Amino acid sequence: MKIGIATAAGPHTPPDFLAEMGRVAESRGFHSLWVPEHVIFFQEHASRYPYSEDGRIPGNPTGAIEPFLALGWLAAHTERIRLGTGICLVPQRAPIYTAKQVADLDFLSGGRVDFGVGIGWLREEFEALGVPWQHRAARTRECVAVMKTLWCDEVSSFQGEFYSLPHCLQNPKPIQQPHPPIHFGGESDAALRRAAEIGQGWYGFQLDPGGARERIRRLGEILAEAGREPSELHISVGAPSRRVSKQDAQRYAEAGVDQLILPIAAGRIERFAAAADEAAALIGAC
Repeated sequence: MKIGIATAAGPHTPPDFLAEMGRVAESRGFHSLWVPEHVIFFQEHASRYPYSEDGRIPGNPTGAIEPFLALGWLAAHTERIRLGTGICLVPQRAPIYTAKQVADLDFLSGGRVDFGVGIGWLREEFEALGVPWQHRAARTRECVAVMKTLWCDEVSSFQGEFYSLPHCLQNPKPIQQPHPPIHFGGESDAALRRAAEIGQGWYGFQLDPGGARERIRRLGEILAEAGREPSELHISVGAPSRRVSKQDAQRYAEAGVDQLILPIAAGRIERFAAAADEAAALIGAC
């Protein structure tokens, strides 16, 4: 089982700090580094954050660096570690621009992108952007179809319910063929179905070993319904805490997790390095 890191990229991670985080993670042997996306936050919101009991994001989030800019900066300061969006809010974006950012990042990083995709939970963010909240799951599927033709076809085009793309050219193409792997986030059956039907990976978030086992079992059923084998989907799970014992790591591996992603954030590089050193003990343990 591989071990990755999910980390914050925002006002408390200035450029030198962020670059050093990437170098530290790579030097300790972590497989991947994932950053989130939100273009704005709200002091008050009616939407419920799905990963806390009170429906609020833990802490006091004030801002995040745009993920492709953050990952581009990390790509320039690393050589091997994979770079993931954890996750990119695809339906609130223009798919042509998103396809361009993914392809360019993959091209410039030498083919190291893992494209984590989600449909979003913060309705207020969609409304502020002037993007419809309704049908965002269906629009996400069309966004993926638009992006795939831009990544894979010499001359691209698409006609759907929500998006229309005339015959056009977009280059450079991604290094990874046919395109960077798409990892769908979300723990609902609908999210699992998106991963099973059109994804190359699934990214479950804040799941303990038991929760991961149950969702992976259900994902196997949905994959069978879609006519796909479990081996066709890469399973990543984000742990609720970076302090995961070797016994718990073994339980994740036995549940079918291919990559365990640990949340590590710190205000000083010394603290980040210490946390990374502690987490690195799990690398190769399972």
